[in-house]
Amino acid sequence: MAGFDKVVKNYDEALAGLQDGMTVIAGGFGLCGIPEGLIAQIRKMGTRDLTFVSNNCGVDDFGLGVLLAGKQIRKMVSSYVGENKLFEEQLLAGELEVELVPQGTLAEKMRAGGAGIPAFFTATGYGTLVGEGKEVREFDGRHYIMERSIVGDFAIVKAWKGDRYGNLVYRNTARNFNPMAATAGKITVVEVEEIVEPGELDPNEIHTPGIYVNRLIQGSFEKRIERRTLRAD
Repeated sequence: MAGFDKVVKNYDEALAGLQDGMTVIAGGFGLCGIPEGLIAQIRKMGTRDLTFVSNNCGVDDFGLGVLLAGKQIRKMVSSYVGENKLFEEQLLAGELEVELVPQGTLAEKMRAGGAGIPAFFTATGYGTLVGEGKEVREFDGRHYIMERSIVGDFAIVKAWKGDRYGNLVYRNTARNFNPMAATAGKITVVEVEEIVEPGELDPNEIHTPGIYVNRLIQGSFEKRIERRTLRAD
């Protein structure tokens, strides 16, 4: 069953083929469940003019923020960007294009893209700046706007465990945008904490089946806290 083995030897192999100008979908929420090693590899590669689709853009010195520091991101498609001063600076300076998307709509854009659905209608954003220029239809007396789904050239994902066939299990809050992102890449690369042999994962507990996964690598994770808040003594 060697042909089903998705495990790659190193990060160079994991992101082979990533080129300037591509669109990358990244899982994670804040700094939780982000593919730290894959982001670091993109930083190392120096790939530029990238469009990133991600709930947010990390912080100034961690997560996708390190790619902003290297001015490798041309456009961000996100729902929340409030933790990154460098993001704000590049946006105001005209160095970064930004498309803000309601959070649920962003999740559905990924899910629909992975399901082969090119577009969908949602009431979210109707009558606001989000809906400007988009097709509007009325269903059952309510107005909806059409949103296009998203498919990335690459998707980078973080999971807790994966078997060699690419079946994945996410843990706790890391099961955020990762399952949707995993389905929406033409090439999906997954970084896991532990690789197990086929049959070790309970089929009833698998969140993403291996059919969606192209490459799998085991990484180590810092798991930094986005904003540490401590109780006063």
